[in-house]
Amino acid sequence: MSSLNPQETAQLEKLLNMSGGYVLDFSDGTFGVFFGDAANIDIHSERYRSNGASKAKKLREFWKLDENAIVGKVLLAMIERAELIASRAKSASWRTDSVQDEKNIELARQCRSIANRLLAGNVNLNHLKNTAVVFDAKHLGEQIRRMEASIENDPSLAIGTAKELIETCCKTILAERGKPVSGSPDIQELTKKALKELELVPEGIHESGRGSDVLKRLLQNLGAIGNGLAELRGLYGTGHGKHGKAERLDPRHAKLAVGAASTLATFLFDTHTETMARK
Repeated sequence: MSSLNPQETAQLEKLLNMSGGYVLDFSDGTFGVFFGDAANIDIHSERYRSNGASKAKKLREFWKLDENAIVGKVLLAMIERAELIASRAKSASWRTDSVQDEKNIELARQCRSIANRLLAGNVNLNHLKNTAVVFDAKHLGEQIRRMEASIENDPSLAIGTAKELIETCCKTILAERGKPVSGSPDIQELTKKALKELELVPEGIHESGRGSDVLKRLLQNLGAIGNGLAELRGLYGTGHGKHGKAERLDPRHAKLAVGAASTLATFLFDTHTETMARK
């Protein structure tokens, strides 16, 4: 399913003129052709008709059922169509409303940003989402959704949440292993404790082991991810007051932070699960 939230769907519905069951200027026939060309999807199939047969209801069902990448791809094509329709209507009319035009341009920009967020993803967080379900970790699940939703629109929030994700990951694993954390240790100490509990500290690797030097370097780098995210959050992320003219990072930097955090969290959770199963 896509990660569209209610605020985003409201913006999309407004741009796509979905009141009354319609979508833009589509007929049933052209709606089917559009989806076939854009995503090789039969939008008129039973899969998308569970809540009704109108085009708007089928589109809402598509948003609910299909993955971010597919929904983002289709949305970008629809937004282009909406912009083309608006451009033709404007050129055909002698009346101009500059205020409304600006509002429409801004709405289209916001909707394009939503579609790009869905495509951004290709920071794949599905494995972590499943992990949150397995551990019944609702807070972890909320952090994952927040990161995914903010990569494109709010990179600072994504970076701040990536750091918090590592903290939650380490605390969850330590609690699961009967070593709950007391006080407020910093992320470097938390990561070190988790690595030690999982017997993954670099110095714990035997020198004679094949590729031991490579494993040590990788683990050292993994251990440093949390500290690096904390520093990045302090400079650009949420959680600290910034100068009013402070610059923010781009979505590509947020993708890097989220990707690094998810890689570390996935590795730690997988290691925890496998080692517990052997006991």
